[in-house]
Parts: sequence; C-alpha cells; structure tokens
Amino acid sequence: MFRFAVAGKNQFSIRDRRGTEATDRPCIEKPLWFLYRQARGSLKTEPLKRGVENYLVVQRGLCSREDSSDRRSHSIIMRLDDPSSWFVPASIFAKRTFNPIRDVVETLDLRPNPDKPMIALSIGDPTVFGNLGPCQEIIEAVLESVRSGSFNGYAPSTGYLEARRAVADKFSLPNAELEAKDVILASGCSCALDLCITVLANPGQNILFPKPGFAIYRTLAEGLGINTKQYNLIPDRNWEVDLPHLESLIDHETAAIVVNNPSNPCGSVYKKSHLQDILSIAARHKLPILADEIYDDFVFEGEEFHRLASLTTEVPILSCGGLTKKYLVPGWRMGWILIYDRQGIFDKEVRKGLQCLSQRIIGSNTLIQGALPAIFKNTPPSFFASSIQQVQDNAVLAFEHLSKIPGLTPVAPQGAMYMMVKIDMENFPEFSNEMEFVERLVSEQSVFCLPGKCFDYPNYIRIVLTVPRDQMVEALRRTEAFCLAHHVPASPKKPLPAVDVLASFTSLLKSNGSIIVEDSLSIQTK
Repeated sequence: MFRFAVAGKNQFSIRDRRGTEATDRPCIEKPLWFLYRQARGSLKTEPLKRGVENYLVVQRGLCSREDSSDRRSHSIIMRLDDPSSWFVPASIFAKRTFNPIRDVVETLDLRPNPDKPMIALSIGDPTVFGNLGPCQEIIEAVLESVRSGSFNGYAPSTGYLEARRAVADKFSLPNAELEAKDVILASGCSCALDLCITVLANPGQNILFPKPGFAIYRTLAEGLGINTKQYNLIPDRNWEVDLPHLESLIDHETAAIVVNNPSNPCGSVYKKSHLQDILSIAARHKLPILADEIYDDFVFEGEEFHRLASLTTEVPILSCGGLTKKYLVPGWRMGWILIYDRQGIFDKEVRKGLQCLSQRIIGSNTLIQGALPAIFKNTPPSFFASSIQQVQDNAVLAFEHLSKIPGLTPVAPQGAMYMMVKIDMENFPEFSNEMEFVERLVSEQSVFCLPGKCFDYPNYIRIVLTVPRDQMVEALRRTEAFCLAHHVPASPKKPLPAVDVLASFTSLLKSNGSIIVEDSLSIQTK
C-alpha cells in the first residue's frame, strides 16, 4: 500500500513504505490545490482517495517568489494509506530544528580513561564546578521576592513594569536612553534571541552570523526556514570580523546581521573602531543588527566593552542579554531584549511583533522578575571583579601553558569565558581531524574539549575557563602529555631554488624594451 505522495518542483511521485517510486506526474510550479487534485487523480481506489483528505502537510513553501531567481520548489507530503491506521508525523518545524553542538557531541566516541577523573573543559555553564556562583545579595533578592508573595501569578507577557523599568534604567545610554516599553523580558538569552530572529526574518530570507560562532543562531533560524550565512572572523587579528567578506554576503534577502561581542566561542572583545566599521556596513545596507551581548562587561583587565547601541544613532539594534553569565545564574532563565531605535524604525512593525511573539511563552520567571530591581541595586562591584579575575587567571595560565605545547596555538581571549586553540593537524598525522584528536584526548587523558566542528571551524578546539584552578592545571598537564605522545615534527619543506630576483626582473623589463640599468641595485624605467 502506498504511504506518501511527494511533490517536487519538476515532478510528482508516489512512494511506497520503502520509499520506492511508483508513479511520476509532471507538476511544474502548480499551486497546492492542483497538486492535491493530481494526487487524488493518480490513486486508483476510493479508500486511498479518501486517505488523501486525511492528512496534508506543507513541507517547503507553497509558492515561489516571482521576482526571485532562486525559485523555491513546492513540496508536500500527503498521507495516502487507510485513515483508520495510525500515522503521527513530527512537524516540519521540529524536523528542521537542529543543534550542531548536540549533534557533533553525540557522534563522538567518548570513553574516558577509567584511571583518570574526567575534566570537562567543554561545559558552558559557569556554575557546574561549584567555584563560581551568585553572591549573597543576589540570593537574598530572590528570597525576598518569594517571601513577598507578590510574584506568584502570571505577569504581562513582556514582563512586570517594575522589572522592565529596572532593566531600562540599568542599560540606558547617554545617546540611547531606554524606557520600560523598550524592554522585553524573556526566558533566558536564548529565548530573547529566538524572539528577535523570528521577528526580523521570514522563511527564505537569511541572517548573517559569525564563523566561528555560537550554534544557537543556526538552530533557531533554520527551524523556521530562515537561511543562515556565516561571515569569517580572523584569528590573527583577535577574531575581528572580515569586513569585506561580511559585506559580500549581503543580498536582497538578508534580514539582519548578528554580532556577538564579547564572543562565544572566541573570547574576543571588539575595539570601538571595529564596531563602528560593522555599524557602517549595516547603515549602508539598511540592515538592523541583532547584538548578542550576554557577556557585556565580562572583559579582562585593560579591555573595554562597548555596547553597540552606544556607537550609533542610525542603525536600529535589538540587544539580547540576561543574568546568565555575568550574574552566574544560568538556570534562573532571565533574559531580555533591549530595543535601541533612535529613528523609530522598529515602531512600524517590529515592536508590535515582539509583543505578539512574547505571548507565546506567557512571560519569563516571575520570581526572578520580582528580584531584578534589588539584584541590580545591591550586587556589589567586587562580585563581578572577583569572578572575572578567576576566569582571567585561568586564561593567562592556559595561554602560557598551551603556547609551549608543540602542535597547539592558542588565541588569547580578552573576555567572556572561552579560548580557541588551533591544532596543527600536520603535526598529528594519526588523526584525520580535530574530532579524532578530541576522542583520543578523552580516551587517554579524560580531558574533554569541544571540537571546532561545533562552531563550523575545523582544526580548532574550544576550552572553557571557568573550571577551578587545580583542575585547569591538571587538564593542561594531561593535554601536554597527550600532545607530546602523538606529536610528529613536520617534514622540513624543500627550499625553493635560488633565484636572482634582480636579474629576473631586469630580463622582464628588457623584454618590454623599457629599462635602463644604472647599477646593480638601481632600476629605472622610462
């Protein structure tokens, strides 16, 4: 019995349970009702015809844009078997949703050495090791919120007014002041990013995000049918954006540029001038920026964080942040969207769109909303300084140690909680890629780092810098032992044949009849 009918751009086919094609019909750019009628017409028995009516799902867009050269195909799936039998498919949205980090990690063969305790330099949760956590003032603020009994019910979908006002006061800028209406509270920064991507782009459009970059951008976008393009970061320039490459990716379907500063996974902190260059590109192409600023002010000594919105009065910016990293409470799920829009560009549709989308989750954690004013007011600066110092000390330790290990090249971070380390794969010929390197590092030394593939950046690994110092020291010692055991010096390259550059250049110019040689070190042309 046939089970599926699949309609593509150039053909219509019915496939049985094994996927074997049973019949073909032409169906070039026909509307959905035509494909539906054609599906029924191709079936020979009345029970199967009735079965078509039982299930119909749009898989990939019902019509193509007439003004686009990239004509998207029609594709539908129909249930064709007896409607009395069970068939409950997952939604297309669910099937499209894909987390690259989870997918990569699940494909790894991770078998730690039973004689050595596991040290996970892979976990982005800063609280998991127990050495970093919220200060007493933050905890007391939540306890008071619970005791008050005022925050046990539903809040407005965008958040309590008092909580949004506290966030607005905290993040107002001299040239970009915020009011409560400019704040949307969300269930963590990831939820804030989800709302922003959903409000800014339609299926078939694209957003730009960094490479290497946090995988959640792709997960959120592609589930919605939004395409993603990655602009290059340059490791030799502290992971600055390759500006010409960024601009080359922009087309008429580009909806927004994602900028992550400070960066996960790179630990970079951009200078003001570089951020201004990015803003210039956005202004030139009239594109909004989605600023992932969850690590705001989490920068090392000598570095300075510049909020993107502080550098422009033209480009509209949706800035996403939260308590997760800086306040060391990722499980409390408190994030926010800050709407910086001096020109009122978002007033036409985006503000209303964000409000509508916020109603899908009926607001964020109300107990934490109730605590926000006190958290902002009472958390001492020494708390932030202490946690940043612990991470910076680990960064210095790791950079100095890894720099001495043959075959590894760390890129010094300036903030956030991570460091990217290049693996010179030619020095480890028994491993075909960094995935195998990571697997063997786990099996031999019980040290786990995330492979660069998680961030679309092969031949690198990412390490977290939030582990206790003794674990960091031990992990670095084990990593060094592993590399020394497997490192093979690169074969010396054959020297190029000696070339008399002056003679060659002179001969070239002479062949054009345009050279006068005055002495052996001087060449003039007419």
